[in-house]
Amino acid sequence: MQILKFLATAAVAALLGQQALADKVVRIGITASDIPTATGSPNNGFEGFRFLGYPVFESLVLWDLSQTETNAGLRPGLAESWSQDPDDPKVWIFKLREGVKFHDGTDFDADAVIWNMDRYFDKESPQFDARSSANSVARMPLLESYAKIDDHTVSMTTKRPGSYFPYNLVYILFASPNSWEQAGHDWAAAGTLPTAGTGPFKILGITPRVSAELGRFDGYWDKDHLAKLDRVEIVPIPDPSTRVAALRSGQVDWIEAVPPDAIDALKAAGLTYLTNPYPQVWGWYFNIGATDSPFTDLRVRQALNYCVDRDGIVALLNGTAQPAVSWLKESDPHFGAPKERYSFDPEKGKALLAEAGYGPDHPLAFKVMIPTSGSGFMQPLPMNEFLQQTLKSACGVDVAFDPQEVNTTFAASRAAPDDEAQHGTLALNNLGIPSDPGITARYFSSANFTPNGGNYFHWKDEAFDAAVTTLENATDQATIDAAYTVMSERLTDDPPFMWVVHDLNPRAFNPKVTGVGVAQSNFIDLTTVDITE
Repeated sequence: MQILKFLATAAVAALLGQQALADKVVRIGITASDIPTATGSPNNGFEGFRFLGYPVFESLVLWDLSQTETNAGLRPGLAESWSQDPDDPKVWIFKLREGVKFHDGTDFDADAVIWNMDRYFDKESPQFDARSSANSVARMPLLESYAKIDDHTVSMTTKRPGSYFPYNLVYILFASPNSWEQAGHDWAAAGTLPTAGTGPFKILGITPRVSAELGRFDGYWDKDHLAKLDRVEIVPIPDPSTRVAALRSGQVDWIEAVPPDAIDALKAAGLTYLTNPYPQVWGWYFNIGATDSPFTDLRVRQALNYCVDRDGIVALLNGTAQPAVSWLKESDPHFGAPKERYSFDPEKGKALLAEAGYGPDHPLAFKVMIPTSGSGFMQPLPMNEFLQQTLKSACGVDVAFDPQEVNTTFAASRAAPDDEAQHGTLALNNLGIPSDPGITARYFSSANFTPNGGNYFHWKDEAFDAAVTTLENATDQATIDAAYTVMSERLTDDPPFMWVVHDLNPRAFNPKVTGVGVAQSNFIDLTTVDITE
């Protein structure tokens, strides 16, 4: 009998072992220093959305990540369709998808939508989440109100017409109200429950600063987008060299933001290396609205754009970026025909600075807040040090740095110009996401000054604002395209930003990892990813 029990136990153990071996698991080393918030409103920028946002939680509209030749558009998500009310273009009607379940088995319906909207936008609601609200309010500056029409229909009303409103809504993700209940009405506790979403992956476990484990959700509503992997493990590794070592040793199968000096060695070791153009511009935000800011003077902002050695930065990055002379790439059909065409022209830069009253006896001097690592920031320390040195040697500009953890810099980007969150800095190393006209209006419209919107710069350009108004009221693509082109031209000629480079998004993988998409987007469809034996 004991022998039979032993054999039976051994057989079960062998079967379980075979099952464990059969599991398809991909481990991803990200640049963040901690696991992004796992409650449906991830921090750590778009890297947070990339790995702890869309794979687990969804919005009424989703990115169409099947496009590779142009920036990603939108597709139906938790809403089957949406439309503007023909009698009032400020009202949008969303028809919700029926039969969708959260990972915890509860229903996704209009009540869940309103509950989540209250979480983000209603300070008096019991479930109000102040941390998540800050991001959501900045991303939805047009939103005025929302309402349930029936169990599968909701309306959202904007402050003024906004043709691009669905592009704002794509960042509002929905979590199960039951998760908050199970966490004792504590969002911090909900982050480790885990919280349930509706996406193709569910959270299996969170270990702060160590890993997040995601598992395939077999009950996912979109049968055309079921995950191929059994599990995905997200591992925060902020140090670039440590990420490379983790990939080479097999500790992880995929790393974000490959350091330039490791590319050749990784290729030589047989690892897969991938870049793809996507909408992201890296540079310095000018704090125009700060007291005594030198950047109120257009000549200073233009001068710095002529003092940037963009080709030098691209060489530093081993070709993993493209020079940026504006918000959009010069190849973009909406780039337009701006008067200013920035190049590395120190003489022109110094002449503009001299017109503004700066020179050897009175050099332009300011402090920049910079991240030490983090979502999409490429190699921020060597890049910023290169800029500091070349601005000094080429144009006599004195730059000091205030290095901070990335979420501190994100908080500064949402704060008022003289807020203590700025640490007395007059510029901010940050990213721009030129993915669509809506996010462009959100960043730069004078109606969206921080802290109530996304215009950190407190930049106001009348021609830009007029084009935004045209865009918001447009109902045809030709009018939208023409307005967006004017917006692009104004961002070049009256720059609120020191444009430096467009990221080419370098990643490296174990060659067994397949199916990594190359959509022109900040986000990835993890459902297509697979791993072979």
